[in-house]
Amino acid sequence: MINQPIIQRKCLDQEAMTVGYCPVDAYIPPMADKNHKKPEHHGMNVSGLRRSATGFALDRDDLHVDPIVQFEDWFSYACETVPMDPNAVYLSTVDSENRASSRTVLLKYFDAKGFVFFTNYESDKAAHIASNPHVALLFFWSDAARQVKIRGKAERISAAETLKYFVSRPRGSQIGAWVSAQSSVISSRSLLENKFQEIKTKFRNKEIPLPSFWGGYRVVPYEIEFWQGRRNRMHDRFQYTRQDDGSWDIARLAP
Repeated sequence: MINQPIIQRKCLDQEAMTVGYCPVDAYIPPMADKNHKKPEHHGMNVSGLRRSATGFALDRDDLHVDPIVQFEDWFSYACETVPMDPNAVYLSTVDSENRASSRTVLLKYFDAKGFVFFTNYESDKAAHIASNPHVALLFFWSDAARQVKIRGKAERISAAETLKYFVSRPRGSQIGAWVSAQSSVISSRSLLENKFQEIKTKFRNKEIPLPSFWGGYRVVPYEIEFWQGRRNRMHDRFQYTRQDDGSWDIARLAP
């Protein structure tokens, strides 16, 4: 145990946008001069950080036969209850050596064909998808005590479909797509800022063209799970699995 007083760390309450207190107690070292040796921190026991989910019951009769319709219902609810970025989704991929990697991307639209996000085609995630297109998406909406897990195959969308989205982006985001060689090592942030100004000047008073190395992926799902948090960890889980004829089998899973 670190011999350090436990105090509560102030944080920003995102929903109320007022200063509140985080539920996790944090070890914060006292003020010290530059010659004071900093204490060594070896971790923290967070096993006591828990809450009991109090979500709605989810029964088989509540579910639509089409998981995309069911997702639309849940996503609409998330947009009403999640204070920030309900379209944020964890994307998990594996590289050519089967090493897993996850990151957050933003869902931009979805339909009967799948779930679409955009990225740099020269990024690590794009390289992973090129070697193994099977990916997983995970939406976690804590305020609603809900998760949606999607397994599917990622495929590039057409340039025309990408362009339709690209022209709708804010101009700064369009420039940003040109600036960053995503996932590459850079020596300083100033390189990015200088490149941004260079691209901004180059296309001043012009439409910004779509970079050839930037575009969208569609995750075509073959498995979608809906998770509803319940009291005492007795959660409700239902998994849709695509059948050969295009229909979906629905099964309840143990929590």
